Amino acid sequence: MVYKITEIKDVPLPVSRIRSVTAQLIASMAPNLLLLDLGMAVSFATIVIPDLLNAPGSLSFTDSEASWFGSLSFLTQPFGALLSGPLVDYVGRKRATFLVNIPHVIAWILMYFAWNVPILFIGNALLGIGTGIMEAPINSYVSEISEPSVRGALCTVTQLFLSIGIFAMYFLGSVVTWRVAAIICISIPFTSMLLVVIGAVPDTPVWLLSQGREKDALKSLCYLRGWTTADNVKEEFDELVVYSKSLDGCVICWKEKRDESQCDHYEMNVFKRFFTKFNIVMLCKETLRPLTLTMLYFTFVVMSGLTPVKPNMVNVCSAFGMADDSKNIVVMVGVITLIASVVVIGIIKSVGKRKLGISSMFASGVCCTVLSIYAGANLADTVSSYDPKTFPEEKSVVPLIFFYLLTIFTGFNVSWVILGEVFPFRSRASAQGTGAAWNYVVMFIGSKTFIDLETHFRLTGAFATYAAFAYLGTIYLYFFMPETEGKSLQEIESYYEGRLRIFADDWFINIFKKKK
Repeated sequence: MVYKITEIKDVPLPVSRIRSVTAQLIASMAPNLLLLDLGMAVSFATIVIPDLLNAPGSLSFTDSEASWFGSLSFLTQPFGALLSGPLVDYVGRKRATFLVNIPHVIAWILMYFAWNVPILFIGNALLGIGTGIMEAPINSYVSEISEPSVRGALCTVTQLFLSIGIFAMYFLGSVVTWRVAAIICISIPFTSMLLVVIGAVPDTPVWLLSQGREKDALKSLCYLRGWTTADNVKEEFDELVVYSKSLDGCVICWKEKRDESQCDHYEMNVFKRFFTKFNIVMLCKETLRPLTLTMLYFTFVVMSGLTPVKPNMVNVCSAFGMADDSKNIVVMVGVITLIASVVVIGIIKSVGKRKLGISSMFASGVCCTVLSIYAGANLADTVSSYDPKTFPEEKSVVPLIFFYLLTIFTGFNVSWVILGEVFPFRSRASAQGTGAAWNYVVMFIGSKTFIDLETHFRLTGAFATYAAFAYLGTIYLYFFMPETEGKSLQEIESYYEGRLRIFADDWFINIFKKKK
């Protein structure tokens, strides 16, 4: 007997999971290259300062200039980050991904040709502005194109490129001069711009829908779900349409629950209307609560040890008497950061972001505590990371081990992933830009005050301060950090509606709940 195989019409053929994820991964490559360039930019000072600190030539840093150079880009980054949100909302995620590369192209050229200290400072300031402008396009784009089941992994892959950039800069610093490293770096923003030009980066469906471009939004979603047909994405697209329609129209009418057919808010004074909309969108609890979370998370992560010492890391390692050449240690820090990012990609889905964030914060505190105790017990009062003449001759593996462990646990933090997914669409780009701006303010404060902490309290006091921040961060995250892994952006948005929530829900907190 012969059976005739017939095609079942009107039933769309499913797209393989690999193909769908691959499409999203390719689309996120241009933002990933932005992070690669960002990682190289924030690490550039680490390879410049050791060569120019009190150098014999005409191009030389004093202690104060070195401290300012190491932290200057963090000071200018908030200005770029605050511009980032409005830019992304106005021109779209795709065009913004192209435009934000321009400041870094100019900066790397200035760094290569720098003939005096002011030019170096101008170049570093531009790197900071460009880094800040990159934040909203990166976070908005990747979170909006990805499915809930892979969003955490894709956002972590994006952070992996940041780690690659850090490692690449540390490696370049060990094999070429900082000028050559600068001219090599210029290839990264050019490649990112090329990916946008050739069409590998579609705009996000939700942004296109917000602009009334339904046909383009459907085409984009088909591309992002594995170059498939409209039938295969119909359910998801319909949900996005419903969600986008809830964002259409007058925000003031939406807030007041009025019929928009009778809307007269467009006749309001332009300034009054702007501030009214700002109050509704940016000062609502759905925005302020996650913004508080991200700003405090960034504060605790930055001030938990590794970030403030990065610009002067080479000398800090020598001041501790770590049992290896300081430049080798810096390269290993880049390698470990890279490996930690890869590990996070593998475990984030099974472990979840909440457990990962809390445990890594606590472990960072333990490492800083040990480094503080070691410095107090083994280093002379005269040791200063800004004065090579005071470095101890005796070497030890103990501070090296815990410095590497601190690097691992810092690499396990998920602050940037959280930033990409906790805000509602109306305020997403601007709130992400604000959160990123705050992060860089804290990075500037941490980097700039390291010399003051060390001067007044020595290395033992500096690392004791960082340990205290890590322990406070652990307590805060335990109560207020939600688990967002596997949740849609709409579900996460609902976390912050209604009453303020405490997300601690395990055997430890439940003991007190039962007693109460």
